[in-house]
Amino acid sequence: MTATSDHADTDGSGYLLYHSIGQYPGKAKDMAKALTAFADCWGASNDEQWGYALGQRQRFIELWSQLLKAPSASLTTTENVTSALAAMIMALPSDELEGRVVLVAGDCFPSLHFLLTGMSEQYGFELRTVPLREGANWVEDEDVISAWGPEVGLALLTWVSSTSSHRCDLASLMAHGRQQGSVIGVDITQAAGLIDYDCLAVGADFAVSTSLKWMCGSPGGGILQVMPDVIARCRPGLRGWFSQDNIFSWDINAFSYAPDIRRFDNGTPSVMACAASVPALEWHARQDWSTQLETNRALCDVIIAAADEAGFELASPRDPAERGGSVMMKLPDSIDPQTVLEDLRSRSVFADARGSLLRCSPGFITTPGGVDRLAEALVAISRGAA
Repeated sequence: MTATSDHADTDGSGYLLYHSIGQYPGKAKDMAKALTAFADCWGASNDEQWGYALGQRQRFIELWSQLLKAPSASLTTTENVTSALAAMIMALPSDELEGRVVLVAGDCFPSLHFLLTGMSEQYGFELRTVPLREGANWVEDEDVISAWGPEVGLALLTWVSSTSSHRCDLASLMAHGRQQGSVIGVDITQAAGLIDYDCLAVGADFAVSTSLKWMCGSPGGGILQVMPDVIARCRPGLRGWFSQDNIFSWDINAFSYAPDIRRFDNGTPSVMACAASVPALEWHARQDWSTQLETNRALCDVIIAAADEAGFELASPRDPAERGGSVMMKLPDSIDPQTVLEDLRSRSVFADARGSLLRCSPGFITTPGGVDRLAEALVAISRGAA
């Protein structure tokens, strides 16, 4: 089923992909300007390249640290959330993982589960995956707690699921985990930049994220934030000249780790993703986040009502307090998800599907008109299928 539309594909009013790539007004222009400035500096025949490049990386770190209210010198860059988690696994003392359990929920980001499955034998831990209940769309917090005993050396919590937008109750999970003596990490990817995350208030040992999605940055701009007391006992296996307090200490027999998060650095850091993402992070820093979240909630309500009218099963919590910024719904077997996406594109509405799961995330350039076009399409598709 298709429909004609007078809306240009670049309008943005029907953009619903913030669970994948975030957009903000003027992003393309800002990013082009930043990358042009980088190219001009990097291609100049002088000695100013590293000062500029590392300055862009430091600005990236500062903006992320401010956003997360992270302690000083506790946040560094990574390529993605998978490499950030791998760095933590490799850095923790062996007795915190060997012969113990690493706990994750069955609706964690699959890439992280792939990583942990592969590392479990090498690092001597048992991977315990808390399953979804039969017919459920997300893992219940109480099931995570039931599976979490003192044998758990590390627990990785998914703040917001990428397949349901379910938001876990970090406060209750953290309280239980502290009683068990576990190292606790939080994957904040699917909500960072939309919902407030305060490192000190949450009290997790580490957090991982990317600059994609609600942060509106570029690929390759991942972050690892580790609390200072945890940093002090970590010995990252992947290390290099940037892991030192003085990176220009080149005595090959006198390596020592930097006293802060820099010990998680290794060789010459990648800076392109930082330079490309800084404009988005600076835009974020200027926003009224209560207003942004309120707008998201109002648009999500419209999407949920449309799913109900169309008779599509809601795969996200109805209560906004238990939800991130996305709404997921299950399409009936009689409806081809790719046909739905083609119909939406014809209306300049952009979402995606994972199997029969339709994912819709209204964000900073999405308008009520764009969401209305989605709602009209869902109802029309449902009636056509019937």
